[in-house]
Amino acid sequence: MPVADPMSVIMTHPEVAESKRFCARCGEPVGRSKGDHPGRTAGFCGKCRHRFDFAPKLAPGTVVGGQYQVVGCLAHGGLGWIYLAKDQHVSDRWVVLKGLLDSGDEDAMAAAMAEARFLAAVEHPNIVKIYNFVQHGDLGYTVMEYVGGESLKGVLAQRRSANGGNPDPLPVAQAIAYVLEILPAFGYLHRLGLLFCDFKPDNVILQGESLKLIDLGGVRRIDDPEGSIYGTVGFQAPEIADVGPSGPSDLFTVARTLAVLILDFKGYQTTYRATLPPSSEQPLLAQNDSLLRWLQKGTATSPQERFQTAEEMADQLLGVLREIVAREEGVAKPATSTWFTGDTFGEVADSHGPERRMLPTLRVDPNDTAAAVLATLPDADPAELVRILVEAPMRTVEIDLRLARAQIDAGQIDSAATTLEIIEKDDPWEWRVDWYRGHAALVREDLAAAAAAFTQVYQQVPGELAPKLALAMVAELSNDPATAARFYDVVSRTDSSYTTASYGLARTLAAEGDRLGAVAAYGRVPQTSNAYVDAQLRAARVLVAHSVGGPPGSSELAKASATVTRLTLDAEQRARTTSQLLEAALDLVQAGVVAPAGDVMILGSPLETQGLRRGLERAYRDLARLADSPDERIRLVDRANRVRPKTLV
Repeated sequence: MPVADPMSVIMTHPEVAESKRFCARCGEPVGRSKGDHPGRTAGFCGKCRHRFDFAPKLAPGTVVGGQYQVVGCLAHGGLGWIYLAKDQHVSDRWVVLKGLLDSGDEDAMAAAMAEARFLAAVEHPNIVKIYNFVQHGDLGYTVMEYVGGESLKGVLAQRRSANGGNPDPLPVAQAIAYVLEILPAFGYLHRLGLLFCDFKPDNVILQGESLKLIDLGGVRRIDDPEGSIYGTVGFQAPEIADVGPSGPSDLFTVARTLAVLILDFKGYQTTYRATLPPSSEQPLLAQNDSLLRWLQKGTATSPQERFQTAEEMADQLLGVLREIVAREEGVAKPATSTWFTGDTFGEVADSHGPERRMLPTLRVDPNDTAAAVLATLPDADPAELVRILVEAPMRTVEIDLRLARAQIDAGQIDSAATTLEIIEKDDPWEWRVDWYRGHAALVREDLAAAAAAFTQVYQQVPGELAPKLALAMVAELSNDPATAARFYDVVSRTDSSYTTASYGLARTLAAEGDRLGAVAAYGRVPQTSNAYVDAQLRAARVLVAHSVGGPPGSSELAKASATVTRLTLDAEQRARTTSQLLEAALDLVQAGVVAPAGDVMILGSPLETQGLRRGLERAYRDLARLADSPDERIRLVDRANRVRPKTLV
């Protein structure tokens, strides 16, 4: 967003529209016109008799605090007019003067000054800098850094105007990027013991390539139960009036802001003032399940069910963004998870179906006091690990979680359930308990319980790929290929290193008869993967398989041949693969499914009966030379003799 010349944003005729004149004390409309008589800009509220005055108090040229020369009005906010001024003591730098409060209340003024001095110590690149606090007459002003640019509310307004007055929400990836840019500022404030309280699109400015929080008027200390509470309907958490603000309530406003930025969100201040509209009314949410779950967690009714820190919120939102960008741009976006290890495909022999041990494992929290102990665990069988962990000299959540895992691996499911209950009793919000409950349910072959447990994990960490992979496996085991393919697709598209997901997607698509889709799924395994050659060989077999979408044609045979030809294989692999493909091609030609075509080559043999027989004979004899036993060698030579074309010699 280009930074505008400060003089270009000065209001020529500063006045507050009648529709925006309200009593600062009771909220009653004031200063409204009656008949032909225009509304007064100053007077007393007809309901509570509190004085109102909407006229600017500082004229251009006025010097405030002996230092700040007023240039003009920028806007009118909840605490009065906001002025642009020049700092005559610091090279005429641009500053903003914002009215603080009426100094008639001496105690309130003293408290406000102390708070302003404290806020002046706040230093963060995404937070507007407060330079000073000054008085002019009986009014107090905060002196702040001038931030040129446009608020996100203004950006939405511009898009609406360009769209003929109809809502035009921000592209979801762009809006998420804005939220990710501003979340570190919340983490910084929370570490200082401060709450922003009133986050919304109005209070964040897009300047150049960065964002800044611009209104610290609602900031209060976390440990100040008596402090004033500022907020805006539609953004404020529902518990504020009863229990006051907190870190999770601050993060609630962030999630609500993202929802307003990306949705045509009618009724967000009325019908849905603290809830989300149903996904059936919002195609974006229906298409982005992880985003929906992130918003649901961020705006949960109970503060305990929300994100507890800005870092946790940003971590999961980044995972959601990776999914969206990978889908929209078609490029996988690998990244290291905070909670889970990566794909374990290379550590577990692949079977013809999903295997629980292929799921990523939970990382150990490095801040846990037992982290060092767990790092030195021997590579023992699960039963031995159970004994070691039961006798561990300390008990921490990480010790107990590792114990539950070992108990599950050892088949001690009842003991694992007891261990998990102990963890949950100490911390009802420990979602990792559900991860292991899902594992235990898989061992018991209780697929419904496994799905329920992994869904709970997904709800708590919507940006993680591991729970989606687990749900894909459960769906495949439950004979629900559509759901399995959907989750496998999300995982493998987002992070190509998840070979388990690519294989799972290929299996489910092949089972549904989608030959080309299955081949494309195997194609997601990167060339840098140890499984790349195996994946390509499987893709070649899918191309010639009768069971996938009907019998293959000559084009599928040629594609399978080209796939195998470009691979670097050892002699045994190449001979065995060649024999498999030529067998399939010969069967198709002899059955009349594929017409002979001498100009089409399958691994060096023409696509006709005699050529395929000669190629297959060579492949069998190559395998015979590489056979491990005499019996196997004789069997392969016999097959070569049976398949060789009949000749006179």
